[in-house]
Amino acid sequence: MLHGSTQSAESYDVGSGWSTLADECGIALLFPGQRLANNLLGSFNWFETGDSHRDGGEPLSIRQMIKQVVEDHEVDPSRVFITGMSSGGAMTSVMLATYPEVFAGGAIIAGLPYRSASNMMEAIIRMKGYGGPSDHTLDALVRGASESTGPWPTISVWHGGSDDTVDSSNADSIVGQWQKVHSVEGPPTRVETVDSFPRQVWCDTDGRVVIEEYIIKEMGHGTPISADGDEGLGEASKYMLEVGISSTRHIADFWGLTQ
Repeated sequence: MLHGSTQSAESYDVGSGWSTLADECGIALLFPGQRLANNLLGSFNWFETGDSHRDGGEPLSIRQMIKQVVEDHEVDPSRVFITGMSSGGAMTSVMLATYPEVFAGGAIIAGLPYRSASNMMEAIIRMKGYGGPSDHTLDALVRGASESTGPWPTISVWHGGSDDTVDSSNADSIVGQWQKVHSVEGPPTRVETVDSFPRQVWCDTDGRVVIEEYIIKEMGHGTPISADGDEGLGEASKYMLEVGISSTRHIADFWGLTQ
């Protein structure tokens, strides 16, 4: 679980409600925390060349942490997943591309595609929704990030339709980056309504959902939560936005962790 800028691992956990769900379902959690010495905003450095490739920098550090948790807690290595918000969402894109064999699935919240930027200036421009590689180039970047030939992790994408920090066009670019990899190019297989919000899904030839996308209309920059009721999770705060749908619970459902 990768936190966003100006957040801590602890605050992201409290806001998202992952620990509460873990207690319900028996999930082992890992919350890597960025050091301010590495980034003054506490952001993961998803756009830096040294932190966006396999076997080096922050991706290698996170990979090593995951390996340790899997060994220490006897986690099924075929059931490892990753999610994050904002810079943590962008770093989730990095991890899914650079270590696809490690993850059964990933969820990118208010994030950006893998290697859509290679320096701070480009990162700011891409966050605003300007420029960026084509879908064809984004696909090639994922394929070139490791020697993996599949199977590829499933992808869940969440974004606020009114996000003025990371434009929601980035969500569509993330979907586009993974469509060709999963051989599900074109319009969604179906569109359905979940908790009053549209969910687009792309299914493979076996009918398995390999990509899903939620655009939460009128929501700004943050993680969508639903804290009220018997199944409520999390706690509203600056980047934990009460909108009546729990991304945490639905992501866990998508990954089969609540069954």
